[in-house]
Amino acid sequence: MTLIKETDFGTPAVASPNMVTLEIDGHAVTVPEGTSIMRAAMELGTKIPKLCATDSLNSFGSCRLCLVEIEGRKGTPASCTTPVAPGIKVRTQTDRLAKLRKGVMELYISDHPLDCLTCAANGDCELQDMAGAVGLREVRYGYEGDNHVFARKSDGEENFRFKAKDQSNPYFTFDPAKCIVCSRCVRACEEVQGTFALTIDGRGFASHVSAGMDENFLNSECVSCGACVQACPTATLTEKSVIKLGQPEHSLVTTCAYCGVGCSFKAEMKGDEVVRMVPYKDGGANEGHSCVKGRFAWGYATHKDRITKPMLRERITDPWREVSWDEAISFTAKKFTDIQKKYGRTSIGGITSSRCTNEEVYVVQKMIRAAFKNNNTDTCARVCHSPTGYGLSKTFGTSAGTQDFKSVAESDVIMVIGANPTDGHPVFASRMKKRLRAGAKLIVVDPRRTDMVRSPHIKADYHLPLLPGTNVAVMNALSHVILTEGLENRAYINERCDTMEFARWEAFIKDKKNSPEALESVSGVPAADVRAAARLFATGGNGAIYYGLGVTEHSQGSTMVMAMANLAMATGNVGRNGVGVNPLRGQNNVQGSCDMGSFPHEFPGYRHVSDDAVRQMFEQVWQTSLDSEPGLRIPNMFNAAVEGTFKGMFVQGEDIAQSDPNTKHVNAALESLECLVVQDLFLNETAAFAHVFLPGTSFLEKDGTFTNAERRINRVRMVKAPMQGKHEWQAVCEIATAMGYPMSYTDPSEIMDEIAHVTPTFAGVSFAKIEEMGSVQWPCNEKAPNGTPLMHVNGFVRGKGRFMITEFVPTPERTNRSFPLILTTGRILSQYNVGAQTRRTGNVAWHPEDVLEIHPHDAELRGIRDGQMVSLASRIGATSLRAIISDRMPQGVVYTTFHHPVTGANVITTDNSDWATNCPEYKVTAVQVTLSNMQSEWQKEWEAREDGNKRIAVKPLVAAE
Repeated sequence: MTLIKETDFGTPAVASPNMVTLEIDGHAVTVPEGTSIMRAAMELGTKIPKLCATDSLNSFGSCRLCLVEIEGRKGTPASCTTPVAPGIKVRTQTDRLAKLRKGVMELYISDHPLDCLTCAANGDCELQDMAGAVGLREVRYGYEGDNHVFARKSDGEENFRFKAKDQSNPYFTFDPAKCIVCSRCVRACEEVQGTFALTIDGRGFASHVSAGMDENFLNSECVSCGACVQACPTATLTEKSVIKLGQPEHSLVTTCAYCGVGCSFKAEMKGDEVVRMVPYKDGGANEGHSCVKGRFAWGYATHKDRITKPMLRERITDPWREVSWDEAISFTAKKFTDIQKKYGRTSIGGITSSRCTNEEVYVVQKMIRAAFKNNNTDTCARVCHSPTGYGLSKTFGTSAGTQDFKSVAESDVIMVIGANPTDGHPVFASRMKKRLRAGAKLIVVDPRRTDMVRSPHIKADYHLPLLPGTNVAVMNALSHVILTEGLENRAYINERCDTMEFARWEAFIKDKKNSPEALESVSGVPAADVRAAARLFATGGNGAIYYGLGVTEHSQGSTMVMAMANLAMATGNVGRNGVGVNPLRGQNNVQGSCDMGSFPHEFPGYRHVSDDAVRQMFEQVWQTSLDSEPGLRIPNMFNAAVEGTFKGMFVQGEDIAQSDPNTKHVNAALESLECLVVQDLFLNETAAFAHVFLPGTSFLEKDGTFTNAERRINRVRMVKAPMQGKHEWQAVCEIATAMGYPMSYTDPSEIMDEIAHVTPTFAGVSFAKIEEMGSVQWPCNEKAPNGTPLMHVNGFVRGKGRFMITEFVPTPERTNRSFPLILTTGRILSQYNVGAQTRRTGNVAWHPEDVLEIHPHDAELRGIRDGQMVSLASRIGATSLRAIISDRMPQGVVYTTFHHPVTGANVITTDNSDWATNCPEYKVTAVQVTLSNMQSEWQKEWEAREDGNKRIAVKPLVAAE
């Protein structure tokens, strides 16, 4: 294995139907019109020296190293900024050019430290490479004059130009003494990330890179995406891991295990130690970009809290006891078998993980159906995107988003609903912001003023700050305007949709009760803004809808998904680039966990368990009889556990005790179990109630696939051996076998082959196909052998698009005098989900605790000052946390995150849920906020449980013989 080095063509590729032929150093080359001479030369294999140019950034032309000669033209133009022209003859190497380049390099080196042998970038420094490329052998200019290199001048006087190394960021350093002011970092922050946190301050020799207002990186607007570090051609911006460990010697491409974007990374290694994670330029989802989590927050994989040995205990108050794998598997199988003998076949079940691979999820749901002999399987999508599956399947005929991420580059109007992409899906947000800077219009439907509403060079054309719980009302109002003003796309509707269903919906949506004016008092959104936004979406060109958990985690989550689908169909915005209805999935494999058959009513591929033909096919492949009755959903499992009829649960990589609503009810359910098995990396909150702990694998140790939000199936490659000595799928197969159902595979590719055999949308998928193509988007089968980037191109999967009646029904959760505020929850950039991974990384520098955002008016009424501790109480529970006064939230609404278990945000949330899928209504909880100087009762219970339920027995010391 060697380091994977992608070719850098110097400038971005150009898409043009017109081709141009020119001659470079006597060789003819044909490239698209508009291509730079530098890129054309690289297409021939000729590397023109460069420092300020890289193919992820627009050409800049500042370093003057890439000069060329063009026959018949005066001067020596920069090849990065000079486009090709028909018939021109270019020379990239002449005596004149060599002299000019050496002179340029001398000037750079004259103001640069000559510590190459001890520099962290030694062996990976473009400045060093270019000095060699131009043949630099001496520097005529010394350090006696003005410089940025030394803290003091030769006479001992302080050098006012010198700036000390900035080590404030937990992941990288910034050493201004090594900066050549090429502007690559500044341009990467602008063009790739879109944060505009960096700038070139000063003029002439005083020019320098400035983070914010010459602040340190940690305190600036920098979001630590790593784009600047990756762009830097010297050691100015360097990963601390490289400084500590040295340069990597081999790499493997794998997939990030955080959000649903599914970024591809090169894991750059020394032996089995990760040196750094570098975004892979050929990754279909991210194309060389990253965020702080994927780029830097991978240290949890080797954190001291990691559990690497199986553990058992009889009672949850006992200390954990380390055991062998054989004992743990035998104990688990016997416990589950004994429970079924005592309480019945359906008294046990399991929950699959959206953080595990498709292959790992598949074997868990197979174990439940084939070895447990029931369908009591569910997944975390139950509490996030289950309404997406229901709503899109009813309207379009499939349970997934319609577009690939690249599609947004062709959108003219983007509607972001209940999503915070800059925090939850930052790499996609960068794509979206790039399109917005290029002129696309933006509508944001969200109670909170997220960064998408206003940030550098981005401003929403319309922000509709609706009251939590009124999504459907606003969506119906938008559609009402479009239909009553005749802005719908009749031709599209007549060709692509069920016209009878449309007629029913049209009569419903035109009713005055759905007008913006009638619903203004309900939603809190001015009718004029709703009307203007509707007209923009209907007439602005390609209209795309992107949404998140602010849509699905409501009592009308499924209704809202269908309402968005109605709007997209009515305006003809499904089935081509730049349009569509696109869920921004929260976890790395939440799409895959659904695809793999994790729901209690569906086999892999979203086929109902009651379908005799489908079930018989699975029975034949799996060689066992299967239950035709849907099993229990997660909330049903909890209720049955409390009632005493559900007694055993297998939890794969999910922390339901922290992530699910009404924590007290969840805890009561888990305490009622006679055998709870947790398969995870750490002793999480759920493990406090477990009897068996099976150590899991981090993404660096996994071998398989993830499926991202755009249905892209990416390889997850094992870059190091499992720390616990066994893959998760192997442990699951051994449990199933011990329970009497033989399950075994030689490797994960064999599991994927079985998935392809039983799942029509995966029929053409294999590890070999993914290796060949890089990634593939399902459906991938005989009809689409290379996958399907865009869905519903020539027609909907269900045939004709179906408009659904979406009556607005107010949430049962209401405010009153005792609980006058509405709590809504969400995520923050630096943390992920329940924080089990990111809390064990340097990301805590940005978010060390969950806080409560409260509007200044609401804070003043309660005598609350910024930073004070407050009690947050609902009808079912209370917790204490720090208040931050913010005008991001409208008056009457408060906001918090759920990344830290001590906060216990879900102690507050209720059992209210979506009518169709039981997805919890996390986004609407009536609360009161008061000053507090102590922990809540629940937090005291949590601390006691931390001490009492997570103890690991200390092995007795054995005297040496």
